[in-house]
Amino acid sequence: MKRKTISWRAVSLWTGGSLVALAVCVGIFAPYLTPSDPLLINLDIRLSPPSLHYPLGTDQMGRCVLSRLIMGTRTSLFYSMLALGAALSISVPLGLLAGFAGGRTDRFIMRTIDMLLAFPSLILSIAITGLLGPSLANLLLAFVLVWWAGYARIVRGIVMQIKEKDFIMAARSSGGSPTQIVLRHILPNAARPMLVLASLEIGTIMLSISGLSFLGLGSQPPTPEWGVMLNDSRPYMQTIPRLMLYPGLAIMTVTIGFNLLGEGLRKRDRIET
Repeated sequence: MKRKTISWRAVSLWTGGSLVALAVCVGIFAPYLTPSDPLLINLDIRLSPPSLHYPLGTDQMGRCVLSRLIMGTRTSLFYSMLALGAALSISVPLGLLAGFAGGRTDRFIMRTIDMLLAFPSLILSIAITGLLGPSLANLLLAFVLVWWAGYARIVRGIVMQIKEKDFIMAARSSGGSPTQIVLRHILPNAARPMLVLASLEIGTIMLSISGLSFLGLGSQPPTPEWGVMLNDSRPYMQTIPRLMLYPGLAIMTVTIGFNLLGEGLRKRDRIET
């Protein structure tokens, strides 16, 4: 009797998917899950230890840490997905155009991408945010302006592989227009690799947004955001380390979840193809 073995791909896919689904549900229902008002200040109970009413204690302003952590899930996750979606809305059309059209169009787009990629993405994002002013909206704009270039290069490579397939040659021979070939054949076949890319990259974006918010360039107090919570609790790192531990664990858990999900999707896509 053969024993069934659980592959690492399945474990990675289901573990990552469960963590991501949990984070999304917490973000969606955050206002109904918070035990207290995450913005309510009560200096009389500042830095209180965990209790029945405040399961994770209170911060330096007397605010419920658990409530701010839950609301921070919505802020960190939503804006990371928004930044990724905006970057992909630029990179996918340009990558499709460069990979399928080729020639001068491809060279012009790729030289533009090469100029952007000549600068470190994170440093360029910091510079743009510094010029525009520290705020979450300006940070997201900086990410979109910088990070689309790397995604467009990857999409171009995917399209160049797909357009050499036999079914693309058959579509051209049957008189299909370039627009029809791209929309009906290339884009559907490129969707799966791009989904894997998005799953792998959203964790990196979340880490970057939280890191820059920690430096004061993203979300500003009193916004409940994980990077802001890390920055606010920095003076108490040695005396009350739990204030930094909670948002740090939240960032790590969600990032690992997206990375496991992306890795599981990547391995499944490789096996099926």
